[in-house]
Amino acid sequence: MNKISFFLMGQKGYEVLKYMVTHHREAIDIVIASEDKSIQKDFYKDIKNLCIKEEIQFFNRREKYIIKTDYAFAVAWRWLLYLEDVELIIFHDSLLPKYRGFNPLVSCLLNKESEVGVSALFASEKFDCGNVIGQTSVSVGYPITLQQAIDQVCKCYVTLVRDIVAKILSGEKILGQPQDEEEVTYSLWRDKEDYRIDWSKDSDYIERFVNALGFPYNGASSLMNGRLVRVLGVEQLSDIEIENRGIGKVIFKQDGKPVVVCGEGLVKINHLVENDTKESILPLRRFRTRFK
Repeated sequence: MNKISFFLMGQKGYEVLKYMVTHHREAIDIVIASEDKSIQKDFYKDIKNLCIKEEIQFFNRREKYIIKTDYAFAVAWRWLLYLEDVELIIFHDSLLPKYRGFNPLVSCLLNKESEVGVSALFASEKFDCGNVIGQTSVSVGYPITLQQAIDQVCKCYVTLVRDIVAKILSGEKILGQPQDEEEVTYSLWRDKEDYRIDWSKDSDYIERFVNALGFPYNGASSLMNGRLVRVLGVEQLSDIEIENRGIGKVIFKQDGKPVVVCGEGLVKINHLVENDTKESILPLRRFRTRFK
């Protein structure tokens, strides 16, 4: 039987593993996984525990392992892989050639894409440039949180894995199509500075920004009267005429929740916590508050 090796991370990797265990347990040769300390829930223990339960070979990426299969799948993997005599298939969070690179799903949500999806492609020397084996997508509406989008995209992962595994197990050759280089766009990596809210943006964008950087990430950030806080939930409110539009200032309090002036429009902050303790700061005590 043709067996497959798996490099798995996050919820997407866990959902793929669950599918394989349920439908093609005998096709799993080895699973390699890694923690992701940058997010609140990385599913590493879930992946490991499922492998232990099912008696599947499991390794942390830092441990020594050997890949003996003809095919390997990389799902939500963050590191380059150098595998000899192995067909490495990458599963990427965008409809390539759009959004090559890092955090493509977040970038799609920030850009208010009506459709998100996943591409399966052969690994190449340059990241996300290989021939595309298949793609699946799902329509999304706004507002939508990152977690809600991930839940939808996980279904796309499982669909692609199902189709490709069926071909491998039947002995069918896996083929891919070159990407259209004229349609290529890139999505850059993010660091802590990219979590900071730009209050000069319009309220629609700020709502998407907060939603796109929420759980399982640590959440959008802002300085509130000079101290770092996390803005975890907002809602748009209708704009009003403001003679001296002070971006980031609180203009009203509604049930102890601050209503903040944006470049265009207003947002009410429904969930606000301290950066370090993650304790709620609401209801807001001080009216004269500025976010920046």
